[in-house]
Amino acid sequence: MAIKRTKAEKKIAYDKKLCSLLDEYTKVLIALADNVGSKQLQDIRRGLRGDSVVLMGKNTLIRRCIKVYAEKTGNHTFDPLMDLLVGNVGLIFTKGDLKEVREEVAKYKVGAPARVGLVAPVDVVVPPGNTGLDPSQTSFFQVLNIPTKINKGTVEIITPVELIKKGDKVGSSESALLAKLGIRPFSYGLQITSVYEDGSVFSPEVLDLSEEDLIEKFATGVSMVASLSLAISYPTLAAVPHMFINGYKNVLAVAVETEYSYPHADKIKEYLKDPSKFAVAAPVAGADSGAAAAPKEEEKAPEPEEESDEEMGFSLFDD
Repeated sequence: MAIKRTKAEKKIAYDKKLCSLLDEYTKVLIALADNVGSKQLQDIRRGLRGDSVVLMGKNTLIRRCIKVYAEKTGNHTFDPLMDLLVGNVGLIFTKGDLKEVREEVAKYKVGAPARVGLVAPVDVVVPPGNTGLDPSQTSFFQVLNIPTKINKGTVEIITPVELIKKGDKVGSSESALLAKLGIRPFSYGLQITSVYEDGSVFSPEVLDLSEEDLIEKFATGVSMVASLSLAISYPTLAAVPHMFINGYKNVLAVAVETEYSYPHADKIKEYLKDPSKFAVAAPVAGADSGAAAAPKEEEKAPEPEEESDEEMGFSLFDD
């Protein structure tokens, strides 16, 4: 016969278990456990077995254990967890990938009936169609203003009806009707509300960010830093390349407008004195690439190219 432990002994055992978890793990998921049954919680524990541990308990007891642990070890990195222990929550300690653990927990949602007094987590819509109920049950539909008709001795709903809105409490009539129709509109499971990792707490939505999203956000931030730095003329790592380019443009502009010169400015001045060099450089490059791409066409039809040269006015150089 097993010896029944006292409350004090249970608290001591719980404290030892929690302290050992705090020593071993650095990542914790805070999960809301409203309307989650013991069988459902047991399935979640079984599914996470290996690299994760689910710990449930009274919030006051968990806060006390974390506080005592911090005083004994001097490790205060878990202190932010105490502010997250509000409501019916549990802790999931894990060594695995946080996103994968959250996805595994989400698999264990189960359907639940709409019980009287529950706050609806989602909108409940009754679809049109045959209900299979006999005509004597029409009173339920009349109370809820649901349009129906009698078809082949059974009640048929004509149009879809929004029976319960999200955030509303379930009434007795709505609960009875959904039970008669066999509709289980709600699904419950552990809901991840916060994520803790190495002393930092963040929203679970962060786990949905991909590497591409992070790179895009980082690039946007760098762009904003560079823009601000340029606007206030404050040098930063993001703005320095732009500052050098803008400074070089200013120096080049001064060299062009004055007698001062240097090798790179001489080339620009030469182009400005003879703009035709811009027109000469581009066609030559284009002709070279065209000749390399289609040598056979030039060999087959040389005469049309000579005619096109004359038409373009190149024969003027013969004079």
